[in-house]
Amino acid sequence: MRRRTLMAAAAAQLAMPGISRAAERVLKFVPQSDLAVVDPIWTTAYVTRNHGFMVWDTLYGQTGPANGFKATPQMVAGHVIADDGKTWTLTLRDGLLFHTGEKVLARDCVASIQRWAARDAFGQALMLRTDALTAPDDKTIVFKLKRPFALLPVALGHSYSNMCAIMPERVAKTPPFQQITEVVGSGPFKFLAQERVPGSFVAYERFAQYKPCPTGVADWTSGPKIVHFDRVEWHIIPDPATKANALQSGEVAWWEDPTSDLLPMFPKGGDVTVAVKDPTGECMIMRPNFLYPPFDNPAIRRALLGAIDQSEFMTAMTGTDKSLWKVPCGFFPPGTPLATDAGMAALPSATPDYTKVKAALKAAGYQGEKIVFMASTDQAALNALDEVADDMLKRSGINIEYQATDWGSVVQRRSLQKPPAEGGWNMFITGFAGLDLSTPAGDLPLRGNGKGAWFGWPTNAKMEDLRNAWFEAPDLAAQQHIAAQIQTEAFDFIPYYPLGFAYQPTAFRKDLTDMLDGFVIFWNVRRA
Repeated sequence: MRRRTLMAAAAAQLAMPGISRAAERVLKFVPQSDLAVVDPIWTTAYVTRNHGFMVWDTLYGQTGPANGFKATPQMVAGHVIADDGKTWTLTLRDGLLFHTGEKVLARDCVASIQRWAARDAFGQALMLRTDALTAPDDKTIVFKLKRPFALLPVALGHSYSNMCAIMPERVAKTPPFQQITEVVGSGPFKFLAQERVPGSFVAYERFAQYKPCPTGVADWTSGPKIVHFDRVEWHIIPDPATKANALQSGEVAWWEDPTSDLLPMFPKGGDVTVAVKDPTGECMIMRPNFLYPPFDNPAIRRALLGAIDQSEFMTAMTGTDKSLWKVPCGFFPPGTPLATDAGMAALPSATPDYTKVKAALKAAGYQGEKIVFMASTDQAALNALDEVADDMLKRSGINIEYQATDWGSVVQRRSLQKPPAEGGWNMFITGFAGLDLSTPAGDLPLRGNGKGAWFGWPTNAKMEDLRNAWFEAPDLAAQQHIAAQIQTEAFDFIPYYPLGFAYQPTAFRKDLTDMLDGFVIFWNVRRA
């Protein structure tokens, strides 16, 4: 009964835009998918990351590309480096409160860092170099390092998944591979758990006691986080045409990821602005499961690479406007400092020859094993890629079982390590922001650390050695040299299949102004 009541209330709110001054202080938003998971440490799903930055704050923020993606103080007032770079002392700024009214203490931060570092690729690299992490008093966090690590603030403040969300110690003590049950942060918005209707509605309210960072300017996740809306509502609408009509009529103010086929509904000069707010783009990937046949066999993984037509995938996802996508795409985003041609000859240079692919798969040992392919129905871009993959795998002679569910179900299921026949999986498609994959530091699907790796769990000691060498590289030239070796190894091992690089526009009512670049950010934006 409560679910029906909440759905009715949400529908009533959606149908009455701008009827009062109070309504002007509400931002109605259509996210990419349902918020199936509320824990930004347990999952890398971007819908959860976006929720995470509303609810939780981070010790450092990150500037955008114009300012070099630098780490800047956010919850910390600053830091002092001593002992030849091996001791970092971080001091929390005044006025930090959790949504419960409790003060944020250094021990909360230590527990949060430890939980985050168990899951995050950059955090794992930081803790590998850490001898001790302590909180000697309520405002001081001390890292004792084994050797200097200049990237410490960048690790703690990066804006991609997994964010280093600072939680109360009691929440942060939740095992990192178990989801939290209490959503309490110190960020600019409070999560209204009692209003959440799974699959339909999520709401947040401005945290009145939030004290923005007093220095800098708002840029990406750095600087002051000043909120201009009392309330933000996420309306989960599976059908793209319904989303487009709601935005066009003013029933909602912002649609995160409009589909390319509906963009003509929003001509220039109209009531809706269409813009690419994240200039780092998105790398689309197809991830196999390394624990079970057939993709536990590297020869089979390599043989299937011959069927990947990146142009076909990108056209299905974003249309024929080539300003919105780039191919070929390797394991580093095109145009970034580490992008390289090394190993790229492994990608097909023309339309795949499926007869050759079938022969290569047979020679590699594929014997017709069924693969369980997880497809998502409620994210149009991913669904388009899924359908291309379905056709590609069938034409390659793969015995595919195409299982279509909502994205939230895929996010939950991909964490299961059980055999495909028992509810597990063999393959799925997702995307990572170009910023995430621009260096080995944050490239989760590139890792080869076995059961500790990102979903799929590959083991590749050579890749881990190269990644560690990249961290120790003295300059960009040395990093680029190692990046070429990493990509060469990746095209041999196939940790995932690169499907291309795309820019995802967002669409919003023209009266929304001061929207920051980056992923969907709900501070700074205001209604004119």
